Amino acid sequence: MALRRCWRFTGTVPRLLWDSTVLPGTTFPGGRSHVSTFVNMSPGCRNTELVLRRFSSEAPSTDVSYEQLKQLLTARKGTVIDVREPWELREYGVIPGSINVPLGQVDTALQLCPEDFKEKYDGEMPQQTDNIVFTCLAGIRSKNALNTATSLGYKDVQHYPGGWQDWVKNEQN
Repeated sequence: MALRRCWRFTGTVPRLLWDSTVLPGTTFPGGRSHVSTFVNMSPGCRNTELVLRRFSSEAPSTDVSYEQLKQLLTARKGTVIDVREPWELREYGVIPGSINVPLGQVDTALQLCPEDFKEKYDGEMPQQTDNIVFTCLAGIRSKNALNTATSLGYKDVQHYPGGWQDWVKNEQN
């Protein structure tokens, strides 16, 4: 009630705030919901500061579909890193335009200087702001590589959950 008495702007706070508590992670019908920051600084009101932090009820997707990966490779708007072992590439095949960095080397590789990366992996080293898509055979190792890159400060990282198996299936169609 104190909040209502101290509020000088009618209609500023959604009715939802009077009736219930909204917690980050709450899902609303229709998908994403955002709440901006607002602070009540009305004089004479004690302990009524209302701070709402911006949140989204959905985490950004890190998954890339076959079509999205194909477009990225065609437009050359990112780096595709295949984290399978070299023998797997020889045995099964390669996604054209991808760079092979085995999963066990991803952490070290993404911390090399660009010249060393190019020499060792025969491709341009991605910057921390570049779009990177990790792929593997079936999507498990690529998710681990995504987590490693994120922990190293890479911002725009995704993975292709279908991996080589999905790529081959789609290429045959």
